[in-house]
Amino acid sequence: MDGGGGNSSLSGLDVPGGALSGSQRDEIMDQVKQQIAIANAQELLQRMSDKCFKKCISKPGTSLDSYEQRCISMCMDRYMDTWNVVSRTYANRLQRERGKMGF
Repeated sequence: MDGGGGNSSLSGLDVPGGALSGSQRDEIMDQVKQQIAIANAQELLQRMSDKCFKKCISKPGTSLDSYEQRCISMCMDRYMDTWNVVSRTYANRLQRERGKMGF
């Protein structure tokens, strides 16, 4: 716990008196959102790399031939286009749902 000193801990941060000000909360939320965005981008890149590698590289070697380069490029473009469409559709749906709930 806080060791009796009246401090609370949030992700390893000691906060005097156990309360965060509005600006401290906002700053922590911004940091968390940033970390989530980075993790999501890393996951997207990893999935895209895995799928396109499996699709385009039949015999891994020290270099890519022109077919493999073209295939990887087109696969990644299609993957990103699809991801963007799905993301926009999901965001629009969330917005509609929030509107129905009065938020």
